[in-house]
Amino acid sequence: MTSRPPLPPGRVVELPGRGRTFVRELPGPPGAPTVLLLHGWTATADLNWFAAYEPLAEHFRVIALDHRGHGRGLRTWRRFRIADCADDAAALLDELGITRVIPVGYSMGGPIALLLWRRHAPKVAGLVLCATALRLTSSSTERARLNLLGLFGLGARALPPPAMRALGTRVLSSMNTRRQLGPWVAEELLLGDGRALLDAAAEIARWDGRLWAGDIGVPTSVVVTTLDELVPPADQRAMADAIPGADIYEVAGRHQVCVTDPPAFVPQLVTACRAVAKRSVSP
Repeated sequence: MTSRPPLPPGRVVELPGRGRTFVRELPGPPGAPTVLLLHGWTATADLNWFAAYEPLAEHFRVIALDHRGHGRGLRTWRRFRIADCADDAAALLDELGITRVIPVGYSMGGPIALLLWRRHAPKVAGLVLCATALRLTSSSTERARLNLLGLFGLGARALPPPAMRALGTRVLSSMNTRRQLGPWVAEELLLGDGRALLDAAAEIARWDGRLWAGDIGVPTSVVVTTLDELVPPADQRAMADAIPGADIYEVAGRHQVCVTDPPAFVPQLVTACRAVAKRSVSP
């Protein structure tokens, strides 16, 4: 039997005119603010946030969804667009009757969180941006590498299940305490729609929020992964510098630290979220 981490209740939610998506929910303390967890490219909400659900729920109502084409997220014939993911998130908030949230975006989830603010500003009380930047590829070489990663992901999906489970175990091989989750990691990665994931790689390569980042007027925390090999820490810090009043919280980890080393990542994530929540209600 595949070893799985404990996960909160989940359900399918119909987004009128858009499709069906999968959502995890934890109620949090009475009257607590709500965080909306937005995962990264090729991942799922569970894969990105499994270790953070319960710690965040000590302070917040927690909502997490799978993005379109990812995990158990909605399926559509349309090309993947980051803006559509932001609109999906806004539609989910409407469906759940939630008026304001703190979007928490990791990697690709960062642009989704930023576009949620830009396109649906009244719904956003603050922002927490992790392992992300205002431009995720700064050169033609990096854009080519991203597309190659997308093609590699499609190829990996063609592997037989035992080989895919072994690949997932290797992803966590350096973290002995997490190695038993390898088969589950592989299962989560297999849930995405290959065409959408490849489209998403191209979207990420085009992403650029530099022209309007200075207009962001909500409290913001930036969680910098200081050993990140995919999103340079300098670019993460440049994003914090560009957003007025943004605070920085450092995690000594690589891009996948949320999966491979949650004890390093989760405490800083919770601190960053609490700081934004406190600033969002301050006079």
